[in-house]
Amino acid sequence: MKSYPISIKPFGERAILVEWPKEVNEAILADILDFMDAFKEKGILGWEMSVAYNSVTMVYNFGPVDFDETKVVIQECRKNQTKSKTQRIQHLWTLPVCYDLEFGLDMENVVRTLNLSTDELIKQHTSHEYVVYGIGFLPGFMYLGGLPSTLEIPRRAEPRLKVEKGAVGLAGKQTGIYPQESPGGWNIIGNCPVNLFDPDKSTPCFINVGDKIRFTSISEAEHKLHKIEGEVGIYKPEKIALNA
Repeated sequence: MKSYPISIKPFGERAILVEWPKEVNEAILADILDFMDAFKEKGILGWEMSVAYNSVTMVYNFGPVDFDETKVVIQECRKNQTKSKTQRIQHLWTLPVCYDLEFGLDMENVVRTLNLSTDELIKQHTSHEYVVYGIGFLPGFMYLGGLPSTLEIPRRAEPRLKVEKGAVGLAGKQTGIYPQESPGGWNIIGNCPVNLFDPDKSTPCFINVGDKIRFTSISEAEHKLHKIEGEVGIYKPEKIALNA
C-alpha cells in the first residue's frame, strides 16, 4: 500500500496535528487508519485520536505534550505501520431513510435547485456507497464522502435553530445524519430512525471511520416501526463485513 507524505505540527499544549495530502481519497484514509493502528500498538496511555478526512488530531490527556519526543514516535510508527498486527474489519452498513415531505423539509427546494424529480433524487441518494471519513461535530455525526456531483448543493442561507434527530441532509459535497437534535444548516431531505449514538453503551457509536454507508428508502409506517424497534433494542441495521 502506498505511503503518503505527512506533516507533524504542535496543536496547542496537549495536542499534535498530523496531516496527509489535502485530498478526499480512500487510499489516504486507509493510510491514516494504518498509522493509527500502529500508534495504538505502542500501548502509550493517555492519547485520543480523531480523524477528519486527511488529518489526525492527537490529544494527550495527561498533561502538556513533549512535541519533539512524540514526533519521533510518530515517525517510527510511519516506518513500521506496514508491520502492524492489527486486522481491521470494515463494514458496509445499510441505513433506512424516510424521504417523505414530513421529514424532507428542504426536499422541494433541493429538487428544484438541482433540476431533479423527487424520485430521481432518492434513486441517486440510495444508489451510492458513502465512506465514513470522520466522526465529529456532534457525537456520532458521520462525515460521508462519495456524494454524486449531481446532488451537490450549498448549505442553507439561514441555518435552522433546531434540526431533528435522525435528519438526513446534503451540504456541498457531503451527505450526513444528525445523530441528535441540534442547530444546523444542511438541506434536510429525509430522516433515519436508527439511533447512531448511545452514551450508555460501551461502544456509543457502532459505526467506525473507514466503514461505508448506503441508504435504503422506507415508508413513513416503516420509519415508525423501526424507531420503536430501536427504542426497545431489537432493531439491528444490516451490515456486511468488507474485508473479513
